[in-house]
Amino acid sequence: MAGKAQVMGALALAALTAIATEVAWPPVTDAQVKYPERPVRIIVPAAAGGIPDVTIRLVGDKLGAKLGQRFVVENVPGAGGAAAARTTLAAPADGYTLTLLTNATAISVPLFKHLSFDPLKDFVPVSSIGYFDGVFVTNAASQYKTLGDFLAAARAKPGALNVGTINVGSTQNLSAELLKSLAGANFVIIPFRTTPEAVTALMRDDVQMVVDFPSALKAGLTDHKLLPVAATGPVSARALGGVPTVAEAGVPGYEVRSWSALYAPAATPKADIDVLNAALRLVLDDPDLRKRAAELGIETHAGTAAEIDAQLRGDIEKWSRLIEDAKIPKQ
Repeated sequence: MAGKAQVMGALALAALTAIATEVAWPPVTDAQVKYPERPVRIIVPAAAGGIPDVTIRLVGDKLGAKLGQRFVVENVPGAGGAAAARTTLAAPADGYTLTLLTNATAISVPLFKHLSFDPLKDFVPVSSIGYFDGVFVTNAASQYKTLGDFLAAARAKPGALNVGTINVGSTQNLSAELLKSLAGANFVIIPFRTTPEAVTALMRDDVQMVVDFPSALKAGLTDHKLLPVAATGPVSARALGGVPTVAEAGVPGYEVRSWSALYAPAATPKADIDVLNAALRLVLDDPDLRKRAAELGIETHAGTAAEIDAQLRGDIEKWSRLIEDAKIPKQ
């Protein structure tokens, strides 16, 4: 087994060195071939089965094949990602315990009164993993065939129409809050415990629109009972066959992009992070992985640490303003 790992590590080093040289990344040195020498843990701040969890499991399998060691996903759900953060930060900062941060992390910073970790100080980015968006849907049998139809009715009769989302403070819930703010339309946002409950309310006309991820709405979209009227960002717009984005549908400046990214504790050796970043650039460009991710509505993307750091900081600022403006109570 050790011999196989050494061979895989040598092959990975050669591949990563070649790629790094081609695109002027930091060089991979002989010392770095020692990482990873044993399995690597990836702590996910959500239960198994969600989009970030499924994505990182696909990526972890490919990383293991590329670097010759297993990447083991551990689900540690908990409010605000605090439990996952504590688990990650309790381990040595040696490159063998990583975590997944998402756009939900950016929401948690302003949403929680006492978040037990600071994602900007306690962690350093390795690379983005993937992007995915939500979609606003109406009952296909209703009069609201476009987002414009819904917004016109909401403006004509303030407070008469309802939009269903899952729990307050979720990405879906804040997607509706952002629409309400930027569109200048007075509709009521109704939070539900689960997506099926929101969809049932839509079918009964208790709410007139729902926003969630396409994967959560797949059954209704497939049987054409749900009509997609606008995507929160470009990934879902493409995946749904050209559905307009909210911005394209008449609300300039609107975009909600969900993302996941691999992070490490702040004191993790930079050499290990460089190896991981280089490997992820190869893995996330793999045609098979990209195809499997696309089927889940995910667009894989590996970027620089600076890019995902800017994404996190920008999202914290964006959601801080919205949570304050919408007077969403801190948790």
